[in-house]
Amino acid sequence: MSKAILTISSKNYSSWSLRGWLMVKQAGIDFEESLVAPDNKDARAEILLLAPSIRVPALIYEGIKVWDTLAIGEFANEIAPKAGILPTDRLQRAHCRSICGEMHSGFSSLRSSLPMNIKAHFPNFRVWSKAQADIARIKDIWQECLDAYGGPFLFGKFSMADAMYAPVVTRFRTYDVQLDDELSSYMDLIWTHPFMQEWIAAARQEADDFEELEVEF
Repeated sequence: MSKAILTISSKNYSSWSLRGWLMVKQAGIDFEESLVAPDNKDARAEILLLAPSIRVPALIYEGIKVWDTLAIGEFANEIAPKAGILPTDRLQRAHCRSICGEMHSGFSSLRSSLPMNIKAHFPNFRVWSKAQADIARIKDIWQECLDAYGGPFLFGKFSMADAMYAPVVTRFRTYDVQLDDELSSYMDLIWTHPFMQEWIAAARQEADDFEELEVEF
């Protein structure tokens, strides 16, 4: 059987690529990466939030193409139900799907004012007030899950929820967002996860920059 193929874009800038990549890795799927060049018009549109729909990442598995990160997560869970991508408990699965859906469709102010940029660091960054509301909501989601399920990940074990919010962890580090000790520990857990470290190392090796995402304020 031929390997699956996962199409992704920049590891430094593409939050959607990171989410899909983490889910496929967690599922234990044997895949090859197909990298869309940074100068590709469609890839730039998606990273810069200008695309009407997100079609990167995309997973080709046994001749079937699956795009949209939530669809990839659901498909990966079907392939590897024991990998923990979705919780086994029905009520927890509903909760997990809800907060993943909220990330998938929401937090537009956070996305636009704090673009993902793993290589950058902006100490004491002044966050736009509307983005502050998004940050507060994300903190509430994380705290609610950690309180309900006991940690150390949002649903106890690494799941689709952690993959969906992993790019937020990179954003909070890049833009110096302050958290309390418990949420900081959760961020450290995600940041130091072996899959994340593999992604981060590759991101730091990327040569191309998107000038539009190199904020200076």
